[in-house]
Amino acid sequence: MTRITSGLNFEFLTFDPAMHRTTFLFVFLIALASCTDAQLISVNTTDTEKEKKIVFGAQRTDQYIPLIKGKRVAVVANQTSVIGNTHLVDSLQSLGINIKLVFAPEHGFRGNASAGETIVDSRDPQTGLPVISLYGATKKPTPIMLQDVDVVLFDIQDVGARFYTYISTLHYVMEACAENGKLLIVLDRPNPNGFYMDGPVLKKEFKSFVGLHPIPVVHGCTIGELAKMIIGEGWLETEKDCKLAVVSCLNYEHSSLYHLPVNPSPNLQNMASVYLYPSLCFFEGTVVSVGRGTNLPFQCIGYPGNTTGKFEFTPKDIPHVADNPMHEGALCTGHNLAAFGDFYFTSSKELYLEWLTGMYEECAEKSKFFTSPGFFDQLAGTDALRKQLEAGKSASEIRESWQEDLKTYKAMRKMYILYPDFE
Repeated sequence: MTRITSGLNFEFLTFDPAMHRTTFLFVFLIALASCTDAQLISVNTTDTEKEKKIVFGAQRTDQYIPLIKGKRVAVVANQTSVIGNTHLVDSLQSLGINIKLVFAPEHGFRGNASAGETIVDSRDPQTGLPVISLYGATKKPTPIMLQDVDVVLFDIQDVGARFYTYISTLHYVMEACAENGKLLIVLDRPNPNGFYMDGPVLKKEFKSFVGLHPIPVVHGCTIGELAKMIIGEGWLETEKDCKLAVVSCLNYEHSSLYHLPVNPSPNLQNMASVYLYPSLCFFEGTVVSVGRGTNLPFQCIGYPGNTTGKFEFTPKDIPHVADNPMHEGALCTGHNLAAFGDFYFTSSKELYLEWLTGMYEECAEKSKFFTSPGFFDQLAGTDALRKQLEAGKSASEIRESWQEDLKTYKAMRKMYILYPDFE
């Protein structure tokens, strides 16, 4: 039996003038509504509840220190693994915890590597601890790596999108812990996109490191809830049990609008980018730049020769943030979406597909739109989305096509959530 312990300036992108007038008014009204309660912590809460501060798992030391005291500990962490201004590893060392090594996900232990950059094994200059990469040739801890470890502590801030690779790292760490008989403790953190679910559910034939599980693009789970789901649904490729303990958050609800205190990765630099990310990441398999190599990563879209939009940007190489970005040195024309991202998703609670359908429709050379069709399909978790775009399907038709799968997922998800839900 598996054990689980417990300024309002924005450019609205549209390709239909009639739709523009209607939707612009809708968006403007949403913006005004959002501005009237900018300090809202949780939707539909009393004044007393608003004052309750979210306490995330790492802060609840009384819950997990007894489980690791006197043990040999490995920590899966990055720059988001902080308690206040202090890194979790530094805090644990000051408490006398015997940390043997650190496992680093994509972007590295200190979060200073760009997307896709291979992370190499190293030694952390601040602590002297060995840092072993889980983003490179090795994505799953080996038995040798775990031979001097009793317990693995996982504390990384996720952003709630299936293709954000920290949850793939979680999966492989869970698998390694199961195979090697190690206890895994997940220190849970809120999901900044945990207030909705949307997108196609991944089909198993499109499984990859940017999508290992049959969940929608926006899955509505915290790391701890996902860990429970991975075990409960039997998604680990091992017959051995994963001994899991989840240290949950206090005062968190899925309707909470949680602003991240630390950037989760180099190109997600504010909450607008975090909210826009699930809708814009599809473009990573197309000719469209999402602003890597600019001061608006995941807050603008465009490409050289694009005839729609008036916003211009020129991507450039930014070491450890955007190495050799798409269209480097070329003038791109498109749309600044930053202000739109600040408010739209918290009100609409759905992916915004009109950018994707519109950019494809307006592309003069449609045969060149998908620069990497296979990668696009991996991001979508299916080839249906690409084929729907090629067939000229509307955003509403595309969204309708995944509702049945989404309904099934929602029913399954309810078995694993740890916090009051948004619906």
